[in-house]
This record gives sequence, structure tokens and C-alpha cells, in this order.
Amino acid sequence: MIISVASGKGGTGKTLVATSLALSLKGKGKVQLLDCDVEEPNAHIFLRPTTNQSQPVFLPIPKVDETKCTYCGKCAEVCAYNAIAVIKQKVLVFPELCHGCGACSYLCPESAITEEGREIGVVETGSLGNIEFI
Repeated sequence: MIISVASGKGGTGKTLVATSLALSLKGKGKVQLLDCDVEEPNAHIFLRPTTNQSQPVFLPIPKVDETKCTYCGKCAEVCAYNAIAVIKQKVLVFPELCHGCGACSYLCPESAITEEGREIGVVETGSLGNIEFI
């Protein structure tokens, strides 16, 4: 059986319902609880699982080699999120705006853009009795 608690306005109790369901079903067999809230995953606050693995998550962010760059501006033109600006003889990258699509590095005619990872979060796994927690 798969039960999913998804979507809805913040603060309506989705996490409370999901954790309560997990606790009530733990005696019936294997239970998995995946807290997929990307902004505030907080099911761990209710359950306090033992964490056994932690995996950082990275987003590829452009890094410009200014010795190769001709400042043509193609990278800034293609960026749908305005995460790159070319002004005079300088390329500015705004990592917080970048969505990691890679279009800038793919379309750079000078191959002056590589990608480096920026840590954006952590995926943790653990357990609480018969409840597997992700």
C-alpha cells in the first residue's frame, strides 16, 4: 500500500498527518517516510529518527575562465534566470539565481565556462524502529 500526503498550503498540517500515519502504521510492517519538502523538510522534528547516512546535494554553477573569455555575452543572453552578467571586461555570476541548466557552458564559443558544484542541501536517511526515514 502507498499513501501519499502531497501539496497544499503551508501550515495546514501535512507533516503532522504524514508523521502520524507513519507512527500508526509502523506495527503493520515496513514503513517508509519520505519528507520531500524542498524548503523546510521537518518531519524529523516530529519523529527524531536516528540518522545513519548524510549525502550532500550539489547544483552545477558556472565558473568563468577569464583568460579564455572574450566577453561576447552569449552566456548572459542564454541564461533564463539572469544569473550571469557581462559588463565591460568582467563576467559576474550570481550563484543564488542559477538553476544549473548548463546552457551557458554548452553555448560558450570559447569553452571558457566550466561548472563547479555548489552545495544546496543534504539528503539524510535514518530510522525510528520500523520506520525508514528519508
